[in-house]
Amino acid sequence: MSVESPFADDAPTPLASAVATVALWWCSLDAPAARRARFETWLAPAEHARMQRFGTAALQQRYLAGRATLRWLLGRELGVAPVDVALVRGPRGRPRLDGLPSIDFNVSHTGERMLVGIGHDVRLGVDVERRDRTINTEGIARKFLTDDERVALAATADVARQQVLRLWTCKEALSKATGDALSAPFGRIAVALEPAPRVIGGPSPYTPREWSLHSLDAGDAHFATLALWHGYDAAGRDGR
Repeated sequence: MSVESPFADDAPTPLASAVATVALWWCSLDAPAARRARFETWLAPAEHARMQRFGTAALQQRYLAGRATLRWLLGRELGVAPVDVALVRGPRGRPRLDGLPSIDFNVSHTGERMLVGIGHDVRLGVDVERRDRTINTEGIARKFLTDDERVALAATADVARQQVLRLWTCKEALSKATGDALSAPFGRIAVALEPAPRVIGGPSPYTPREWSLHSLDAGDAHFATLALWHGYDAAGRDGR
């Protein structure tokens, strides 16, 4: 089924992917009122209820645009209308497609932008952060980095901040693939950034042989990472 695109010059933009089975999309969350009215017809009752729990109109509109855009992209992949995309919550609350374990997806938001990854026969996680984001570099490093990662941080404050953001997008992408989210053992997951990001140590299921990390080109203003969990079994046997 073909659904006419509701977008104008801000349609989701495909990003280069190093993995043939994964499609990546760079999306805007700034939708005009007419488009938001159409988007509202695509959401399920539970999604409308969740949208209303956001405290401001701006956050509600951003959630609406993000969820509807995700439904549109998944609908294109499946050949169904966005409203017919069967989204459910799987183990650990991670969203999935009902009855379609061979297709996985993940999203990440920052400001008015959203990164979407859709993969076939692979488990994935994505994360994106603005390069200029102000963070408590020392506090995040102390809580989420390994001892060796902290020692390796640059002496220059801004360079160290960007190193922490890069490491964070890697570790967050890993934890979103597993569904662990912020309960992941970040301080025991070791990531090297050069010459390319990779997992070099961690407890199960974050052992190096189970993962690959890919830096994404989301423009000069963002850091973005794709994590692929090669040890995941679509039947749910993930080695825990």
